[in-house]
Amino acid sequence: MVRVVFAEDNYLVREGTAALLSASGEVDLVSVVSTYDELMSAVDRDLPEAVLTDIRMPPTSTTEGIDAARRIRAGHSEIGVVVLSQYAEEEYAYELLKDGAAGLGYLLKERVADLDELVRALNEVARGGSVLDPKVVEALVARKDRVAHSPLAQLTEREREVLGEMAQGKNNAAIAKSLFLTERAVEKHINSLFQKLGLTHETEVHRRVMAVLAFLRDTEHA
Repeated sequence: MVRVVFAEDNYLVREGTAALLSASGEVDLVSVVSTYDELMSAVDRDLPEAVLTDIRMPPTSTTEGIDAARRIRAGHSEIGVVVLSQYAEEEYAYELLKDGAAGLGYLLKERVADLDELVRALNEVARGGSVLDPKVVEALVARKDRVAHSPLAQLTEREREVLGEMAQGKNNAAIAKSLFLTERAVEKHINSLFQKLGLTHETEVHRRVMAVLAFLRDTEHA
């Protein structure tokens, strides 16, 4: 039996899921909690093999599940974590998995009804494997395709750095100082990125504004 700590702030979901897990005969539910702080205390105290956690919990009900997963994996690499989310939000999945998928899972809450699949996921992350909901995989693939087709994908690393500085409102001299470049080199990079972004015919001010907008849109969805 895999030893599990379960965290969920919604009372009905918490009690229902806990009952299912306990009745499975394959899960030793060592602790059931409802907040981020309670989860971290339970992990340190009980040292489970796997953690099942909602993505949103008190105190802020934003990304506590992801924050907990990172902290647990950093402090207890032997403990696997499955994060449950209401929606197939690729941004959250990316944040969870961007530093490595070992010992991590991301499932939609609707999968809780499939007890066999949920238990399989907990066992998989406990062994150091990873589990991704098929709908989340689809969202991540769509995200990767979207980013790959962004005009900013054509930019070199240095050009993206220059554009990032530009997005902070810096002029060429300030960009040069920040990146340890000559102003001439900065001008060269800016002209190149303008060309790649198709901004060769507008005025200088308008080109800078449009380039920054493209950068902000790209980073928002990346």
